[in-house]
Amino acid sequence: MRLTNFYSAQKHTPGQSDTLKISVIVPTLNEASILEDSLRAISGLNPHEIIVVDGRSTDSTFLVARRMANLVITSKPGRAYQMNAGAKKATGDLLLFMHVDNKLSFESFKKMKKTMLLTESNGGAFTLQIESNKASLKIISILATWRAKHLNLVYGDQTIFVRADTFQEMGGFSPLPICEDLDFFRRLSRQGKTVLLKEKTHTSARRWKTEGVFYTTLRNVTIGSLFLLGFSPQTLSKWYSVVR
Repeated sequence: MRLTNFYSAQKHTPGQSDTLKISVIVPTLNEASILEDSLRAISGLNPHEIIVVDGRSTDSTFLVARRMANLVITSKPGRAYQMNAGAKKATGDLLLFMHVDNKLSFESFKKMKKTMLLTESNGGAFTLQIESNKASLKIISILATWRAKHLNLVYGDQTIFVRADTFQEMGGFSPLPICEDLDFFRRLSRQGKTVLLKEKTHTSARRWKTEGVFYTTLRNVTIGSLFLLGFSPQTLSKWYSVVR
């Protein structure tokens, strides 16, 4: 799948400019209860623009987004479709894809911007930090970093970022119902250099709290492993419940 009518960004040369326009793209589906806090935190990072792409929510998500984002659009449900739709409307040089329950500190955001200004990296992700004092979830955060660093397996909750021109050349996210993030980052790595920043992106522990640490971790590992072995994403997506 090729995306068309993208903002045409110039190929980046390290040091050519001290500016980098960052478009933050947030896919949503029935997230009214936490969206306002999430968008307020993103706004505090002072990005070039915030684009919310709603997957036809049945609650007040769209209305909340309209109050706080620069642009709100709707698309077919599914993160791949939604993120592609947001990227198509973005006018920034760098696309930052954030889940609604992820947060970045200003220091993390600034480090990403500096890294992408001074290097030829095509994109990257952050170190994952699950927001919990539970020892089990701290261990999972550490293992997620090891997985990303040594196996090049990066999930969307690590807040993936990519240059707009590279995203266009790749054709965006593959239209998969699940594991579109794993697929995308593996393809991104084949485009050239990527970075895994030591700075953290903080993600909510709500899924682990709702479904249980053991079950959630086992399910995630199983789905990711079977996807890499070639199992149908359509079948695997039936095992992944929506938690709000």
